[in-house]
This record gives sequence, structure tokens and C-alpha cells, in this order.
Amino acid sequence: MGIWWAIETVTTVGYGDIVPDQTVGKVIAAFLMLGGLSLLAVVTAAETSGFVSRAQTRGRIDGDDAVVKKIEELTTELHAVRAELHRLRSGNDSNGPA
Repeated sequence: MGIWWAIETVTTVGYGDIVPDQTVGKVIAAFLMLGGLSLLAVVTAAETSGFVSRAQTRGRIDGDDAVVKKIEELTTELHAVRAELHRLRSGNDSNGPA
């Protein structure tokens, strides 16, 4: 009885005038309610995925992709660090051992 109440409440079906009397009927109804809720979640996720995909495609076309910009910034910084490291190593080699 408690599981039926929980599933009925979570799926927002509510307390109708017609409720299955037998356990088998309640189990079938519970699967139908949870299946309907799952279907709604899958459809919503698919639509959201489509919106995100279109936005990412537009960002790549326009050159406004934040991830690509950040990677380019990090690459530039890495090259600067490598150049400084090379400069420091070559400076130490010419001075001899420390």
C-alpha cells in the first residue's frame, strides 16, 4: 500500500476515483506510471541535447567556442614557459656548474 502511494505521488497521477484493487493491477499500473515518466525524461533529454548541439555548432562556426579559446590561451602560455625554461637552461649551461 505504501509503495503504491509513493509511486502514485511521485508520478503526480494523484488519487483518482478508480484505483486497482488487486496487487497485480497495482504493479502493472506502477510500471505504466514509471514508464510514462521515463519516456517524458528521455524526450526532454533528447530535445535538450539537440539544442546544446546546435549551440555548439554555431559557436564553432562563429569562432566563439570558449573551450577552443581557453586551449589557445593555454598553448600560448605553455610556449612562453618552454621558452623561458630553455632560456634559463642555456644560461646555466654557459656559466658552468652551480
